[in-house]
Amino acid sequence: MKDSDNIMDIPAFCAWLENSAWATAIHQSLWLFPMIETAHLFGIILLVGATSALDLRLIGLTMKGEPVSRIAGRLLPWAWAGLTIQLMTGFCLFASEATRCWENKAFRIKMAMLFLAGLNALIFHQTVYRRVSRWDEARVTPAGAKFAGCCSILLWFGIVAAGRWIAFL
Repeated sequence: MKDSDNIMDIPAFCAWLENSAWATAIHQSLWLFPMIETAHLFGIILLVGATSALDLRLIGLTMKGEPVSRIAGRLLPWAWAGLTIQLMTGFCLFASEATRCWENKAFRIKMAMLFLAGLNALIFHQTVYRRVSRWDEARVTPAGAKFAGCCSILLWFGIVAAGRWIAFL
């Protein structure tokens, strides 16, 4: 027996997950799925709203007189709260229809863009933002910060759009 024989493949995992008691309850409930989806939308508002405001400052389109660190300090806790809500509710929504989601191209595109958005944020915070004290109050931000802000806005737009398309594909 090879080690790989013990590893469940993705379709089998999806079937196992969506057949769990709690995922079945979400799927079969008249109100549970819509309530979780509503919470998911609230998480989107928090996460995308906070990150977009910061991104617009990085790009130089708004709040030019405000230090980036002050804006980030005020908005990032809201973004983290939104992300937490997104992860919890997104997993519940996925679990209730795991096979259908996994087979859906829009879902896979959304997951790829989520990965890229996370990578973009990680790279930004590990590189350009570490030196924020050098450019914090400058009216013009470094090219790397502008690039990260542009990528972030485009990725979050794509993530939200792909999330909507899941229901229709």
